[in-house]
Amino acid sequence: MLDFPRWKVWAVWLTIAACFLLAIPSFLPASVTRQLPAWVTAPKINLGLDLAGGSYILLEADTADVAETRLEAMRETVASEMRRATPRIAIGDISTRGGRLSFLVRDAAQVDAARERLLSVTGSGAGLTGQREWNIEVVDSTRFVLTQTEAGINQAIEQAMGDATEVVRNRIDELGTREPTIIREGGNRIVVQVPGLEDPEALKALLGRTARLEFKLVDVNANPQEVAAGRAPIGSQILPYAEGGGPIAVKRATILSGDQLTDARQEFDPQNGQPMVAITFNSEGGRRFARVTQENAGRPFAIIVDDEVISAPNINEPILGGAATIQGGFTVESANSLAIALRSGKLPVALKVVQESSISAELGAESIQSGVLAGVVASVALMVFMIVTYLRFGVYTTLALLVNAVMILGIMGFFNATLTLPGIAGFVLTIGAAVDANVLINERIREELRRPRGAIQAVEFGYKEASTAIFDANITNVISAAIMFVFGSGPIRGFAVVLAIGIVTSVFTGVTFTRLLVADYLKRSRPKTLHI
Repeated sequence: MLDFPRWKVWAVWLTIAACFLLAIPSFLPASVTRQLPAWVTAPKINLGLDLAGGSYILLEADTADVAETRLEAMRETVASEMRRATPRIAIGDISTRGGRLSFLVRDAAQVDAARERLLSVTGSGAGLTGQREWNIEVVDSTRFVLTQTEAGINQAIEQAMGDATEVVRNRIDELGTREPTIIREGGNRIVVQVPGLEDPEALKALLGRTARLEFKLVDVNANPQEVAAGRAPIGSQILPYAEGGGPIAVKRATILSGDQLTDARQEFDPQNGQPMVAITFNSEGGRRFARVTQENAGRPFAIIVDDEVISAPNINEPILGGAATIQGGFTVESANSLAIALRSGKLPVALKVVQESSISAELGAESIQSGVLAGVVASVALMVFMIVTYLRFGVYTTLALLVNAVMILGIMGFFNATLTLPGIAGFVLTIGAAVDANVLINERIREELRRPRGAIQAVEFGYKEASTAIFDANITNVISAAIMFVFGSGPIRGFAVVLAIGIVTSVFTGVTFTRLLVADYLKRSRPKTLHI
């Protein structure tokens, strides 16, 4: 018991000192932290939405959009597959009316070959069910009709929601916010909570944009009267201008899409100083963009975002550098929002805001004050009880409680953990757990003194016997916290983090730290009897 190696003494005090230094930045006012180097203030506890205030948005996916998008993608795939077949399979116009894809094979002798090509591109089976994603029928000997199965649509929605959650996360990360909560709710909803952001409008503008970027050639042969009436020539489609301009006919075939972007930035046009979005393609996209602009020099092409034409400039000369700009009467904010959306990738499914709210930081401040007050009152009550009940050993327990609180805050600051209202509850709970450990130790020491044993022997047996029970009990608590962290989300994770950190520090301070203090006392005083 008295054999406490010097290295261990130094390790204990250095650990406590490090946690103390890590906890300080969380309590510094913003006016002070702004004047300090970033590395000094980096370890800081973040406040959750319920404490710091912020924005809450509930997004709902348009599942019908998934089926429509999938149908359009299949149109492109079918056309490409038939062109690439050897020999080429000649087909008529592809129709997607009524949610079904249909086309005519011009040569009846190629129907079997067309079926083989379709089987290879319509999926082998949806998930574990093994059901086909598309039904393929041949009517009137030469007309193929493809319809989406329910299993295929459900699998597409599930995948789209998973991808959409990641895109939403990437976009919010681009805003520079910390610890947002982004979780799936049900089959087609996403909950977004962004602490510290009290303007949900900016968040809605960013998340409500699908950011589907496409480049298509303008159909210059389209009849203006037909276009105005909403009737597109075969192989073309009518799209509106983003700023409320008249409709314009563009070719259905996409010559380049946003999938091949590597970067998008808000910049200013050097000629007129207007905000614009500068985009950069990957190597494949750059080569394709160069080839398309070479082949179509002198023709207009449309830059389309979310089925709205941003601009339709003429290709004056081949664009070979793998970069381009999007100009369309942007403000700095709208150009920056579009750049973030393009940079983080397009949403695989359209999302609409079905619920929104802004939580004031004042409510969080009241919660913090109430939580701190509860913690202080509980801690003071426990300290008084422990000192009255266990005298000197109660003082050691009191010191352990204070050190435990500092260590929790320091470790949370080191990991930039988020403190939520449930986290405060976890904090107070760990204070109680720390007291439990010392009560167990002190009672064991009392039992050993009653046997009777000498002071040093009683302390040694008391710590040894009680430590085993303390470790066993807290291992189960750590396992529970780990399970809550893995399967929980939002505030539940915050509670689990604080609980796990608090359990580790309470064992450290309740067993190791107090044992160090007791060993130092016994070494210095060599008491014959203990009053505990």
